[in-house]
Amino acid sequence: MSADVVIAGAGPNGLMLACELSLAGVRPIVLERLPARTAENRANGLVGQVVRMLDRRGLYGRLGGGSEPPRPTPAFVFGALPLDLSALDDNPLYLLQTPQLRIEQVLEERAVELGVEIRRGHELTGLTQDAEEVVADVAGPDGPYRLRARYLVGADGGRSVTRKLTGIGFPGVTRNSTVSRTASVAVPPELVDPATGGLNVPGYGLVPPFMHHRTEHGLFVFAPFPGRSTLVTTMEWEPGAAEDDGLPPLTLEELGESVRRVLGADLPLGPATGPGPHLMRRLAGGNTRLADRFRDGRVLLAGDAAHVHSAIGGPGLNLGLQDTVNLGWKLAAEIRGWAPPGLLDGYEAERRPAAERVVMHTQAQSALIAPGEEVTALRRLFTELLGDRNVVRHIAGTMAGADVRYDMGAGDVHPLVGRWAPDLSLDTGDGTGPVRLAELTADARPLLLDLTGNASLTGEAAGWDDRVKAVTARLLGAAPGGPGGPDGSRRGSGGPGDPDGDGGSGGDGGSGEITALLLRPDCYVAWASSSPRPDSAERAALRAALARWFGAP
Repeated sequence: MSADVVIAGAGPNGLMLACELSLAGVRPIVLERLPARTAENRANGLVGQVVRMLDRRGLYGRLGGGSEPPRPTPAFVFGALPLDLSALDDNPLYLLQTPQLRIEQVLEERAVELGVEIRRGHELTGLTQDAEEVVADVAGPDGPYRLRARYLVGADGGRSVTRKLTGIGFPGVTRNSTVSRTASVAVPPELVDPATGGLNVPGYGLVPPFMHHRTEHGLFVFAPFPGRSTLVTTMEWEPGAAEDDGLPPLTLEELGESVRRVLGADLPLGPATGPGPHLMRRLAGGNTRLADRFRDGRVLLAGDAAHVHSAIGGPGLNLGLQDTVNLGWKLAAEIRGWAPPGLLDGYEAERRPAAERVVMHTQAQSALIAPGEEVTALRRLFTELLGDRNVVRHIAGTMAGADVRYDMGAGDVHPLVGRWAPDLSLDTGDGTGPVRLAELTADARPLLLDLTGNASLTGEAAGWDDRVKAVTARLLGAAPGGPGGPDGSRRGSGGPGDPDGDGGSGGDGGSGEITALLLRPDCYVAWASSSPRPDSAERAALRAALARWFGAP
């Protein structure tokens, strides 16, 4: 074999998957068609559960989050309506304003540290597979060649060559009715409101920063990123718009005319100054599509190769990067030979519903920003609904992807099981002081956390000690920054992402003090206990969970 896994695509998803596989002892090779990282910044940050996931891999600080743990944002936006999250004691919505260019740089640096081979300027052109391997045809700078691998993963975007080569369908809808224009600009400093950071548009009024601002004629966004060039974006509804309309590149004059149509007022715009790259982009239309399957034999899809949708609310990297974290350990288990039956098929079973919910809420938001009196009436109703804290909690959990609860099988009885593990502060007895749970998960290994005080459970995992890390500790409380205290008392309102209706939109619902947790590498709880002295039935359930997720002892 040339490699254990060939990954097509060196964007954030492909690089994150390479890191996850390497942490699990698997050798990936990453192929990237482009000879160097793109200079175009395709996203301006991370939104949702993925911020906490990157913290649990030790990457949050490297991405610009600082030395403190991530904290939820007090406000966001849903369908161009303000979402006040400050009143939620279990707020699940996190932000990290790091441009995609920097995200790719950090993930590539980490992948190289882990020994990943990244081949830029190498394009997947064909593939064949049988029961034992995948053979990838590659066009490289020195000519065509072949790679043999156990598996191949397409993380090569919405126009995925991998998906097309395997014949996986990509049903959905194409919109040809919108045009968005985005540019890095300079605005007169006297128009910036010192109190709010918003933009006082002459003849229109104050536009809040970093918010989708809807009018009856379109959408306007003013984004004054600290230390970076300011972005101005408009979206207009223009029936018949198409990406290949043959128009010349976007200009500031064209953007200014669009601002005038959307706001009914003129906004002075100048060219961006300072370090680039500076964006000047026009996008017409869009797609909402979901692959009809995420796996074809030894070929799998992740990220945009498996699903595309509106970018409203910034869910793309949240969904795609969590795909790769879900897939990485399962694929590694198959390659290393300890995967229980059906583990790899569980990738699609778990991630397709998450993709379907992103499709749902981005389509709903797109409907809320459209022009028309009926939409304006719908927005008034939504504004009333957003006065209810439970509604806000539900929407925040949906946007964050924190409402996900995976089916963990017959032992799925504790309220934490199937959910994202809560942020905990621990004393591991090594004299170094409080340890955050995130510090124990950076190696991407399964984790049995024994908080009983007598280390009575660690022996149950002895047969899995080559795969599962067992840690005894004393619970100190909730870690700073995260929702959901150690008593698990902060519970959500349930909803479509919570099929049994027991609440926990933030993923941290529970009952009683946590005394033990079994975590999968993706930080979802496979088994939990609140008993000070787990009895024989709970111990049997723990062993069953170990076998279900991490193979035979």
